Amino acid sequence: MELRILRYFVAVAEELHFGRAAIRLHMSQPPLSRAIKQLEADVGALLLTRSPAGVTLTSAGAVLLDEARALLAHADRVRVRVGAAAGAAPLTVGILGDGTDPGVARLASAYRRKHPGIDIRIRDTDLTDPTCGLRAGLVDVALTRAPFDETALTVWALRTDPVGVVLRADDPLASRDRLRPAELSDRRWFQFPRGTDPVWQSYWNGGTPREGPVVRSVQECLQAVLWNGTVGLAPLGHDLPAELSVVPLTGMAPSRVVAVWNEGDTNPLIRSFVEIATAAYRR
Repeated sequence: MELRILRYFVAVAEELHFGRAAIRLHMSQPPLSRAIKQLEADVGALLLTRSPAGVTLTSAGAVLLDEARALLAHADRVRVRVGAAAGAAPLTVGILGDGTDPGVARLASAYRRKHPGIDIRIRDTDLTDPTCGLRAGLVDVALTRAPFDETALTVWALRTDPVGVVLRADDPLASRDRLRPAELSDRRWFQFPRGTDPVWQSYWNGGTPREGPVVRSVQECLQAVLWNGTVGLAPLGHDLPAELSVVPLTGMAPSRVVAVWNEGDTNPLIRSFVEIATAAYRR
């Protein structure tokens, strides 16, 4: 099995849709479909059940998904270790769907000036993994938002942002100056996929169990609000489409922008990254 084909399979299995997976992989759908069919022929089992509504995993597909994720994570770790042994270790940075933050641009510029010879690799992640692949060994350091399970991690706060409720512009509550979570108790709130960090999920649900559509990305959150009137929370100060409005939410802890890395990791590039990030986010 080629690692490239396994990456294709993981994308389809996570998106449960060939079209979305093709977009995520930056390729067209026909060669993706052919690759998955060839993979099924190679393993001798049906991995996906296709229907007009999308894709579901077979029992064999679920097993392969777990194994493929582990294999790909191991391959990434091998690549990093070999690079380090060759004296050309890169720094891999995970960013949680917030790459337009001005703090990121200032950090990137300052880090390049201080470390012009370091290869910086960026791993952009969706909202299902607040540590951006850190626990899986896919990144060295992450720029993300807290709170989440901090076990065996070092978390350094860079900034705090107040949080607002994202609503349709024509929602009766959209004209309010501010809202309390209790005033939204009868609304549906977006949910993350099963298995997502429960601390992270609880925060974005206002600390109370909720029901609502499952989303994985910022765009899916916004579309859930636009199409279904779902309640979404977001840090204040971000640009939104004209059809949406954000109302400050009271009685809720602000969202913390943080740098996070594995506890005990003494990589000097990470230490320098955090020092530069602290200065970049204070402006």
